[in-house]
Amino acid sequence: MNSRPYTLLVVDDSQSTLPRLARALGPEDFALRLTAYGPEVSRLAREVSLVVLCPGEDPAGMLALLDKLAPPDGSQGTPVLVLAPQEPRSTWLAALNRDAEVMFDPWEPDELVARVRRCLSRQARLEALASQVGELQRLSSTDGLTGVHNHRHFQERLREEFRRAQRYDDALSLILLDLDHFKDVNDRYGHSAGDGVLREVAAALQRGVRETDLVARYGGEEFAVLLPRTHLAGALTVAERVRRELRALRLGSDSTLTVTASLGLSSFPHRTVLSPEQLLLTADEALYRAKHEGRDRICLHTQVPPFPPPSSTGG
Repeated sequence: MNSRPYTLLVVDDSQSTLPRLARALGPEDFALRLTAYGPEVSRLAREVSLVVLCPGEDPAGMLALLDKLAPPDGSQGTPVLVLAPQEPRSTWLAALNRDAEVMFDPWEPDELVARVRRCLSRQARLEALASQVGELQRLSSTDGLTGVHNHRHFQERLREEFRRAQRYDDALSLILLDLDHFKDVNDRYGHSAGDGVLREVAAALQRGVRETDLVARYGGEEFAVLLPRTHLAGALTVAERVRRELRALRLGSDSTLTVTASLGLSSFPHRTVLSPEQLLLTADEALYRAKHEGRDRICLHTQVPPFPPPSSTGG
């Protein structure tokens, strides 16, 4: 089955089952570890390929352990094989309902080997399926060119983080970034070079933020950086670091291609930012001003004064 033996954890207070299991399974494919019922079983179960439970004289304890072995997040845990007597029937039915494999004791060695192999094979298929699902989820949220998150995933996270910030009265900042004169890069160096620039810019953005921050390709040559638990001052520090790092990049085959970026920044809480859409709109307005005022700069969402300024009419 495997180039190395699978490790099986045998949980048995009486230790009477272990010799029979050792004779039936042999050392070629299976290595056996023995433990009694106790709090350490949950930890040991994460280190093995299969758990073999021997109910003994306390079926209720076995069922309680089965509940503990089930991952709380609903993911696939270590498979369990229960060696149960046919009576009482309620014991092995309860084990089946907890997604355990059940085999009646006394058992035949060849049937035991077949059941163990089936448990391991099913677990391998489930793990492969979970890996494929995880990869599909990653691809569905990732921009294929740059490797950062895509527009759809950014919109989802923006709504989630805004709800969290509102609920816990926390800060949330957003940077929108647009590369300056990017069309000239494509026209002069070609779209392949332009794609390379976008990849390098995305990598630089990821280097410039924390793991808890989110970098996304918002569209074309525009990127978004979502900064949870970050006030305006902290976001401004990040934006300036990003602007300087992009300006310092030397790109292209001969390292002569340079880029600059314009950045718009908005944050919550703010009296004019009451929704994720408004956070995005105000950052976009700030980005437009950065472009209009000369590019390669950072503009902040306009701070609207709480009261109108006093009249300057003379007396």
